[in-house]
Amino acid sequence: MLKNPKHMIRAMVQRVVNVLISLLITIFPKASTCLKPLIPNQESSSSSSNNSLCLSWRLGVESNNVRGWRTVPAGCLDYIENYMMGGQYERDLEFIVDQISSYVDQEIVVQEDGMDAFILDIDDTCLSNICYYKTKRFGCDPFDRVAFKAWALRGRCPAIPAVLGLFLKLVANGFKVFLLTGRDAITFRQVTLDNLHNQGFIGYERLIMRPLSHQGKSAIIYKSEIRKQLMGEGYRIWGNVGDQWGDLQGEYLGNRAFKIPNPMYFVS
Repeated sequence: MLKNPKHMIRAMVQRVVNVLISLLITIFPKASTCLKPLIPNQESSSSSSNNSLCLSWRLGVESNNVRGWRTVPAGCLDYIENYMMGGQYERDLEFIVDQISSYVDQEIVVQEDGMDAFILDIDDTCLSNICYYKTKRFGCDPFDRVAFKAWALRGRCPAIPAVLGLFLKLVANGFKVFLLTGRDAITFRQVTLDNLHNQGFIGYERLIMRPLSHQGKSAIIYKSEIRKQLMGEGYRIWGNVGDQWGDLQGEYLGNRAFKIPNPMYFVS
């Protein structure tokens, strides 16, 4: 029996896209040395019990049952460090990105009108701030607005490889990708543009940053208004990806929301 020519062509195109994605990821700057994997220490029975409590806390955070927290519990520093640096964080990321990729491949038919869209957050979704939070005890220290501003203005946030691969796939498949961030436009626009470009995020439709008119609004309200605007322009939002529940809640949510793990801080 002859195979469907359309299916054969689609499979060939997908193989080419996958090769190009792998190539592009290898030629862009590698992750900072601060992201080298940590070799976890052997656990004692007492540390194992504490890690169980911290695992439950992290599950509560990721499922949005623990809200409004300001710092990681002090007793969970070692656990969160091991999670972020020991390989499990990357495995969780890759698993979630695989789910998004399957959704894109199996449930969406991209139309020719150019209005199929995905929204990606930036901080700790596209670009990693682990190097900064390593100096802040992985979120056990209170948020330091001045220090984080100085870090972000350096423009050296490394790409999160799994999300970069997803981004390149979305662009190659014809989606209009909007990068929606809570960073304020006046302070961070140029350094963010440069940082994204240097890390391989090339080909997105629009970088949307918080204007003065949205200062003081919660992430939920601000991002809901932006999504409303995009839908008003006729875009079909198929997916919304972020590391904070504030990226994924509110109104005009689109078809699917995907939560990237982040147990280091909470943004409402």
